[in-house]
Amino acid sequence: MTNQPGDHQPGDHQPRTDWPHTAGTASGTRAESFHARPAHADVPIPGEPEGSARVPTAEQAGKGVINLVHLYPREMSIYGDLGNTRCLAARIRRHGYSPVVHQHHPGGEFPAEPHLIVGGGGQDSGQVRVEVDLEHIADRLRDLAAQGTPMLMICGMYQLFGNAFITVEGKRLPGLGILDVTTQGNAKRMIGPVALQTDFGDVVGYENHSGSTTLGAGQAPFGTVRSGFGNNGTDRTEGARTNNVIGSYLHGPILPANPALADALIGFAAEKATGRPFEPVSQDDAVADQARLRQVRRLAG
Repeated sequence: MTNQPGDHQPGDHQPRTDWPHTAGTASGTRAESFHARPAHADVPIPGEPEGSARVPTAEQAGKGVINLVHLYPREMSIYGDLGNTRCLAARIRRHGYSPVVHQHHPGGEFPAEPHLIVGGGGQDSGQVRVEVDLEHIADRLRDLAAQGTPMLMICGMYQLFGNAFITVEGKRLPGLGILDVTTQGNAKRMIGPVALQTDFGDVVGYENHSGSTTLGAGQAPFGTVRSGFGNNGTDRTEGARTNNVIGSYLHGPILPANPALADALIGFAAEKATGRPFEPVSQDDAVADQARLRQVRRLAG
């Protein structure tokens, strides 16, 4: 299969086909080499204050500490997806909470108590570099999802959170199974701006993917397509949502343009972190709201 620049397909490489079902069972040389690898240095997040990975003191914690985890920021954050982490951290502060921004790299130790997890899109080479680590933390991610931990997975990570990716040649590569979706590789690329109707209001973003995703019979979509391709270009579904886990193809990044979605994720995380209802502070989102409205009107009329 010929790779294309910016392609997000898990089927463009040949990973192990059994890893989602053997998470945490690596042994011998393979496990030793995995744990021996040093963790990567964190990726700079433009605009994010230095030291945001440090846990604040009780006096600095405000309404509570929220542990924000970005999965594989170097390998799986193309098309500006790291901006989702920056947006969440900034809005967490504006609501009076204290974010601790964790970057989880292949071979690194997964945070002990994550409250909000995000992941982005990546090329085939990036997915090759994360698959062993994703095997290692797969059961943990499934448990966290079942416990209501909010997660936002974009494009490549959305596909990896599904049941399987089927290559153009017909090979089935299993995923985590957190979302009941299956993706089929194909030659057609779905590219362009998107407008959705969702439980969080109108959502806008930009898609660029060649995988065609189908929802399982009981799987809810993230949104209904008003303009654009969405999951597959035919059934008007986009993304998937199970409890507090959201998968979507929308880049942009998605959250700065859709603050209601960002605040919903923060609200879920705040309740998980503090055991209390979310205590939001009114935000001035006029610029984002105006930009989104104009995009919806331009695309959907």
